Amino acid sequence: MHPFISTGSIACMDANLTLLVNGKQHTLRVDPATPLLYVLRNDLALNGPKFGCGLQQCGACMVLLNDIAWPSCQLPVHQVTGGVAITTLEGLTKPDGTLHPVQAAFVQEQAAQCGYCLNGMVISAVSLLKQYPKPDEAAIRNGLFRVLCRCSVQARAIRAVQRAAGV
Repeated sequence: MHPFISTGSIACMDANLTLLVNGKQHTLRVDPATPLLYVLRNDLALNGPKFGCGLQQCGACMVLLNDIAWPSCQLPVHQVTGGVAITTLEGLTKPDGTLHPVQAAFVQEQAAQCGYCLNGMVISAVSLLKQYPKPDEAAIRNGLFRVLCRCSVQARAIRAVQRAAGV
């Protein structure tokens, strides 16, 4: 269980839920058991997190919950109400369009190919660097281990995290 996720009861009908997403509050009428991923994509039109496996095993659906990377494909939306800060890939970019240092490093290292893993890699890297600003390669590998990459950009992703960390 994630340390910032509440464990309130689940209702079986739509309810008004307030979410803090990318620094803005949103009140939505949704079934509390709906996975957070679906609410982000379908109700808030945030398409950074992707549906990959639906089993919390590929990392495509990663979001930051209070700065910790967490899969959103099975996480019931009611568990992230009450002030949990949810950040998606879109929320990393500044309002003027300036990329987050991790995003910029991924561009500079050309650490994207098919895009399947990109959201998870970036979100996981941001989380890692918030916890460990100067990680060694082993820590980076460990920080990215939950993200499945099908086209083998792992080496470039590691270099991108090192670049973002200034290592």
